Amino acid sequence: MISSRGQAVVCAALMMASFFLSVSSVSGRSITDDAGRIVDVPDRPLRIISLDDADLTVPLLELGVIPIASLGRLSRDGRHFLRSSLTLTGLDFDNTGMAFLGLQPIDVERVASLKPDLIVTLKGRPTPAEQLQAIAPAIVIDDIRRGPDGVYDILAELTGRQDALKILRRRYAAQVEHLRRLAGDNPPMVSVIAATSDGKISVEHSYGSMGLVLREAGFPSPKLTETIAENSGAVFSPEALPEFDADVIFDTFRNDRNETARDAEKRMEAMMPDYCRFLRACRNGRYYFLPRDEAKSTTYAARMMAVAMLSGIISSRP
Repeated sequence: MISSRGQAVVCAALMMASFFLSVSSVSGRSITDDAGRIVDVPDRPLRIISLDDADLTVPLLELGVIPIASLGRLSRDGRHFLRSSLTLTGLDFDNTGMAFLGLQPIDVERVASLKPDLIVTLKGRPTPAEQLQAIAPAIVIDDIRRGPDGVYDILAELTGRQDALKILRRRYAAQVEHLRRLAGDNPPMVSVIAATSDGKISVEHSYGSMGLVLREAGFPSPKLTETIAENSGAVFSPEALPEFDADVIFDTFRNDRNETARDAEKRMEAMMPDYCRFLRACRNGRYYFLPRDEAKSTTYAARMMAVAMLSGIISSRP
């Protein structure tokens, strides 16, 4: 039987342990976000809210972090989904417990009701960071300035998942090196283009996962593509189409809207009738249509899919 004095000692010890646990649960550090704001964030956030599905939530899932809630998309039949997530991570709203926050602009009261301990958002989004900061520490990420790898860097830093990121990068680097060996000293020129709904040509400096892989593996691009600023895109008139010719051309279709390659082909025909006649890649059967969700995503899963696809094309090219 414990004496009164012993009971007092035990109680004091329990109180002290409780104090240290409380301190550790709220311990944190200061981070300067991409809006230049100094934000105190928890060391290990447990209740993260993500305000972009494709560029923030899906990378978080790939790092092994499941937010408590995220913005997302609505299918035509009313289903909530994270763009590209199911095919790239196997995860979506229906099997993670994540709450669907709807579309932009966000419902700030709903966000507050979920009691997050960290909010991540992209620069330029309509909800002011100060309004989010009144709810929980809010980090603004400039995905254009950082580029895909920089986004992964800050997400891994915020969540303590640097080791997981190292493994992803090591695996991807090994695959890129294998692709580089397959391509040899004279890799084919590759172009990634798409016709817009208003009859223009849309081109990016590096289009999603495919563009990242092409540049990191040393594949050349058309000269006009090289004039586009890094992490940016541009729109050209139909007359510029021959300047985007290459040994291999990729085009994309919106699989998130149940499109097929035929839809992308129709857009090209509407923009430039008999377009194939102007493109050597097309005449040689080297014009490929890709699902946009996977081609546009910059996740490591998407990059590895691009590596596998290019490896097959390189191995079979004439």
